[in-house]
Amino acid sequence: MTQFSFMRSPITEYAFEVGDAVEVFCDHEKNGDRVRGWMRGIVVQVDNKMVAVQFRNNVYLTDGWMVPDRILWYPPNSEHIRPSGTQKKLGKKELPEF
Repeated sequence: MTQFSFMRSPITEYAFEVGDAVEVFCDHEKNGDRVRGWMRGIVVQVDNKMVAVQFRNNVYLTDGWMVPDRILWYPPNSEHIRPSGTQKKLGKKELPEF
């Protein structure tokens, strides 16, 4: 029988769950202007390869297109997604103020 060798899954710094408040580095609207920076969102789906984050404000792809459903997908080990600061300080899950 042939043996297969598999790579280890990437080590993630954070374990995200649906409902977590997170901060994401992305292009978004702030006060009517398009800016690139950290923005708060809510994790709406998690699997072993991707984390989906939904926002209340418009977000954009890097090539300039607005995302109609305001959901961006990130690998869980990406440096562009992190737990929200309020969540870490309070130690509990709550909806962030946008």
